[in-house]
Amino acid sequence: MKQKHLLFLALASTALLGSCVSLGKYEALESSSRRYQKELLTTQQELTQMKDENADLIRQNQALTMSLGELTNAKQSGDQTIDELRSQLEAAKYRYDTMMENQQQAISGKNRDLMRSNDLLLERTQELNNKEQAFKEKEAKLMARQAELQKAEEEAREALAAKEKALADKEREIEQIRSSVTEALVGFADKGLQIESRNGKVYVSMESKLMFPSASWTVSNDGVKAIQKLAKVLEENPDLNIVVEGHTDNDAFNGSTAVKDNWDLSVMRATSIVKLILQYGPKIDPIRIMAGGHGPFMPRATNETKEGKAQNRRTEIILTPKLSEVLEILEK
Repeated sequence: MKQKHLLFLALASTALLGSCVSLGKYEALESSSRRYQKELLTTQQELTQMKDENADLIRQNQALTMSLGELTNAKQSGDQTIDELRSQLEAAKYRYDTMMENQQQAISGKNRDLMRSNDLLLERTQELNNKEQAFKEKEAKLMARQAELQKAEEEAREALAAKEKALADKEREIEQIRSSVTEALVGFADKGLQIESRNGKVYVSMESKLMFPSASWTVSNDGVKAIQKLAKVLEENPDLNIVVEGHTDNDAFNGSTAVKDNWDLSVMRATSIVKLILQYGPKIDPIRIMAGGHGPFMPRATNETKEGKAQNRRTEIILTPKLSEVLEILEK
């Protein structure tokens, strides 16, 4: 556009110089020239503006191109995600369908089980009703039996009270006997004599040093005195059964008479004491008394020491109250 204007001005100038033109035409041409220059300037400005706008459009196009690439990548990523989600959805749908099918089968099985359970419940209910009826009948019998048992228990309680009273009376009797024997033999307590009550019996234990010389079955003087006092107590208690037992240590006894060993010696010592009891207690019924010997076979202490041997060489008089009355009560 600028070149066309310059060409026009050059032609106009040449025309003016080459020929004579009027002043009016010159001014007109000059006016046209200024107008064209003005238009040229405006056109140049518009061209510059258009170039700027074109540069903006290029930048915008570049930005849009980049955005389009990003959108394309995003679309591809989105398409991939959609494909993955579609695959997951299909897999989930398959699992759901499978689960529903299994659930339906399970429900069908449960329904069958429920029907069988209902049938069984009806059957069990009938059985329970029958058992309840039988239970009521048994309960009635049980109540009657309970009443019988209560009566029997009351009778048993009364019988037990009677038995306990009888036993308590016998225990008091045994304690009285022990006290009487202890009082009668109080002077021999330091000479190898012991008195104790055990298992419903009174045990009077006399060591050999009190009763017999060594290897002898002849009662010593102290022993005779002790038997005299004991016999009086036994006369005063006619309901006592009397057992006399002889014991020795394990030292060998070699006799030259009919008494050959410790067993013979223990028996002879027991019978010697029995004879003295009957001698000094003539009122004692002989049927109440019994003699026996254990030799060394029931030691009270060890035979390894002198003290133990002394305890084992002993004679025991065992006093037992007659328990016939107690046994009669216990048997009821």
